[in-house]
Amino acid sequence: MPIVNLSAYQFVSLEDLPALRERVLECCLALSLKGTILLAPEGINLFLAGPREATDAFMAWLREDARFAGLVPKESLSETTPFGRMRVRLKREIITMRLPTIRPEGGRAPSVAPALLRRWLQQGRDDEGRELVLLDTRNDYETAVGLFEGAVDYRLANFTAFPAAVAADRARFEGRTVVSYCTGGIRCEKAALHMQDLGVERVFQLEGGILKYFEETDGAYWRGDCFVFDERGAVDKQLAPSAADDSGADA
Repeated sequence: MPIVNLSAYQFVSLEDLPALRERVLECCLALSLKGTILLAPEGINLFLAGPREATDAFMAWLREDARFAGLVPKESLSETTPFGRMRVRLKREIITMRLPTIRPEGGRAPSVAPALLRRWLQQGRDDEGRELVLLDTRNDYETAVGLFEGAVDYRLANFTAFPAAVAADRARFEGRTVVSYCTGGIRCEKAALHMQDLGVERVFQLEGGILKYFEETDGAYWRGDCFVFDERGAVDKQLAPSAADDSGADA
């Protein structure tokens, strides 16, 4: 499959947004890339597709900016480009939560690597013997396509509803180890920080999200496919395009 699909984000303070938008768009157009890049004061969130030479060239160019030097994208392959055009958009948040006190660029919540989560799921407990709770932070149309077996799913219409939903369910997490997860890691990073603010003692984010879990494990304990925000609609555990229907939701 000749097309490389990149998904990446980074929480980092950005101040020169209009000028940065123009530079990023110019580079993407010069490389004939397609997709969507979101820029906000809190960071960058990107979904790009193109031939290997073009995606590699873009990432090399982007990392020349010290703020993005550590950005590591998740990759999947497809026969065709799953985007119709190239957009670089300025936003208030790269993932909308509407809680300005949650600032991941100031410090992350603890994370759990995909291989370690798989082992915890296999043994039914974390390494200290605590019961495990998987918390899906995605929207309802995403969880309808697939989710971890036994995960808590609030059937959210949008991520801004997450704080109220988790606050009302606070007692569920007492004495348990919570792992929040999402497609690529961005939502569960904010979710884990918010849960820490609520006083949840043992909360982790799944490093790299579902896509990294598929990339680094055999996908065990996942049921269905994983919704993605492009024309593929969803990918399977091998990160190949699946037949799942795209609901038309906007990234």
